[in-house]
Amino acid sequence: MSSYLEANARERLQALLDTDSFVEILPPALRIVSPHLGQLDAPVSFDDGVAIGRGRLHGEPVFVAAQEGGFMGGAVGEVHGAKLTGLLQLALTERPYAVLLLLETGGVRLHEANAGLIAVSEVMRALLEVRAAGIPVIVLVGGSNGCFGGMGIVARCANAIVISEEGRLAMSGPEVIETANGVEEFDSRDRALVWRTTGGKHRYLLGDCQMLVADNVGAFRQSALELAQQCHADAAAIPLTLVALEAEQQLLQQRITNFGQARDPLEIWTQLGIADAAGLPMLEADAFVALAADVRLGA
Repeated sequence: MSSYLEANARERLQALLDTDSFVEILPPALRIVSPHLGQLDAPVSFDDGVAIGRGRLHGEPVFVAAQEGGFMGGAVGEVHGAKLTGLLQLALTERPYAVLLLLETGGVRLHEANAGLIAVSEVMRALLEVRAAGIPVIVLVGGSNGCFGGMGIVARCANAIVISEEGRLAMSGPEVIETANGVEEFDSRDRALVWRTTGGKHRYLLGDCQMLVADNVGAFRQSALELAQQCHADAAAIPLTLVALEAEQQLLQQRITNFGQARDPLEIWTQLGIADAAGLPMLEADAFVALAADVRLGA
């Protein structure tokens, strides 16, 4: 099975879903483009950087959305966000087995800042409504642009996240942190540090995602199905409850207490009890997951 990292949005959808099952909603042929980019003489995309539609996953009907990292880094604008929101709202009517969000984005487009920010808030609200209706939302992160900004928050609102070692997940990107607080706070040119801090392995150890997989579309496909099945097996886990929110807050507070003074994830990995913390980046996904089983937070 092909690399998830190297595939574009539609290639990921075609490989992830059952053969020939994907039916796109608002395809590029309709030419629904951003009303803002043209006014700024910026390039437009006929799908505004996101493909949405229906398909099947091992026979189960699912709704899917895949952000195209090749267009403006998958950044969210007004139309882009409206497509995501519309898909989630349609899920409330058609009630698919699950909604799969293949996220690859740097956040909101600077060209459409206010419209993009509003769009992200609407996506977040719609996602929580889908969860409240008993439909699991599964996020997949494995693209080269990672998942940052407002969509990083959206990802953490989902029921579960599948991430690869190559995937990255955070609120603010390295360059943003460095610009705001200086290189002493975070050196965005230190790529090893960036991946240690925002990469899939660290996120898995901290309990920020539920599954870590190899860079393989087949692995993402299987994990998405397993997580959706787990949600349906425990229907009470699908809605976001106050109890779950309070537990998450306690986990975050404990994380600050335990690791707030750490300057590098290597220090955190060592505190978690991993003897050869420096060797973690070299481990394959399966070996890493086996090693992390007894030490990851929230396990």
